[in-house]
Amino acid sequence: MSIVKFNVLTVPEGAGAVLEERFAKRAGLVEGQPGFEEFQLLRPVEGTDRYLVYTRWKDEESFQNWLQSREFQQGHAQAAADSGQAGHGHGHGGPAATDSELWGFEVVQHVIAER
Repeated sequence: MSIVKFNVLTVPEGAGAVLEERFAKRAGLVEGQPGFEEFQLLRPVEGTDRYLVYTRWKDEESFQNWLQSREFQQGHAQAAADSGQAGHGHGHGGPAATDSELWGFEVVQHVIAER
């Protein structure tokens, strides 16, 4: 079965829109990667300042290949460039997230809605 990776990003108050915009600018970079199955950017709505970046992959090797890919480097270089374009202050340059943690899981059950 597939594997799931969560990149857990701590985002200071007021910086969520910047983070979301940066992810939107990187759209299209991961979709064509071999073994890629799904992406979601999850905005916190209660009790936390942590965004979740959810990706699902065919296997661990596919995820590791993505981490080593030109597209991954390109997306993160663009985010770094965006963060350095303006002064410091959330929403005006600088990092949108202050911390990052990677969680990995193996999918053991997967249920989807009937259509």
